[in-house]
Amino acid sequence: MLDPKILRETPDLVRAAIAKKHLDVDLDAVLAVDSAWRTHLQEVEQLRARQKAANGALAAMPKGTPEFQARVAEMKAVSAQVKEREVQLKETEEKFRAAMLTVPNLPHASVPEGGGPADNVVFSTHGDIAAASPHARAHWEIPGFEKLFDFGRGAKVTGAGFPFYVGDASRLIRSLLGFFLEENAKAGYVEVMPPILVNAASATATGQLPDKEGQMYETVPDHFYAVPTAEVPLTNFFRDEIIEEAALPIYRCAYTPCFRREAGSYGKDVRGLNRLHQFDKVELLKWVHPSRSYEELDKLRSDAESLLQKLGLPYRVLLMCGGDLGFAQAKKYDLEVWAAGQKRWLEVSSCSNFEAFQARRAQIRYRSKESGRPELVHTINGSGLAVPRVLAALLENNLQADGRVRIPQALVGHFGKEFLSFA
Repeated sequence: MLDPKILRETPDLVRAAIAKKHLDVDLDAVLAVDSAWRTHLQEVEQLRARQKAANGALAAMPKGTPEFQARVAEMKAVSAQVKEREVQLKETEEKFRAAMLTVPNLPHASVPEGGGPADNVVFSTHGDIAAASPHARAHWEIPGFEKLFDFGRGAKVTGAGFPFYVGDASRLIRSLLGFFLEENAKAGYVEVMPPILVNAASATATGQLPDKEGQMYETVPDHFYAVPTAEVPLTNFFRDEIIEEAALPIYRCAYTPCFRREAGSYGKDVRGLNRLHQFDKVELLKWVHPSRSYEELDKLRSDAESLLQKLGLPYRVLLMCGGDLGFAQAKKYDLEVWAAGQKRWLEVSSCSNFEAFQARRAQIRYRSKESGRPELVHTINGSGLAVPRVLAALLENNLQADGRVRIPQALVGHFGKEFLSFA
């Protein structure tokens, strides 16, 4: 959530941020609700002060006198007014909070202008895309692919985008997850196994609600949400808590299956492993001191990049433009691997700084050593990594003439073999 003080004191700054993100927000309506709430709050505070003064005066009066009776009647009238205005204040406060949830985070000054993916900036490139196997082909076209990656039976059991992974396909996914978690632990991230269902308060804290209702699976009658990413439960670990400043930064990682409805997805982008409704991912998350958050963002991005480097996958880093920046993000980098069979880049990680936006919603604070007061932390997260597209690139880039797939050396110890066979 944006700091209301920023909205009140610099509304033009917020308008510019909304325009840079190419979002449609009725900021005048938000400001009107804020004004109404502050007016009601002032009225209630004045009435409470009047009520307190009347109580004090009443205590000093002789009981039973006409003046005493008149002051009792006055106090009862004021008390009734307070109760009435408190109801109005609560209603207005709820409207104000709902309105503030529609205001996006401010993009960092380094975020480039742009209306969409075509305007993202290539920040860096790594590896040689020409070094991929000359036998590369789209992974779903590899002979025998459907034996290990059974989309047909998954669709029968659940629906499209819920494949079965059979035999060595399952083993390879488990190997990737183990590799990611072990490498992230070496980089200082403490592994957590979180719940994969969260409540609405958790989803609201991270910005999934009210922005992404249509992308999440919701249970009935509990109204829990299947996690679209481990970011949601991990971020909420410290919700409504105060952390000692000396404990910062805190690094965590978690593996979870992730569930996304992917409403509106269609066409070639959804072929094979490119876009699934259920997939496996390891998430990296940090709670950091505000003074170091962009340094920590760069380090997190570097940690995610190192995984791709050790797998020998060519990749590039994109700096996302305003129009392709998420509602809650202040700055974001995407990591994309080269899939030689499809001859295209596939996103495998988004590394984002939310500054205090999520922390304000979740009330995650640290106690400042300097002031002694609670201050909001900054939250940073990124995939480290998402499995399906990494796997797609591995299958395509390392396909051999005999139809087998060479396993990267960093994974051989986890997988137990140097080649994956579809036979």
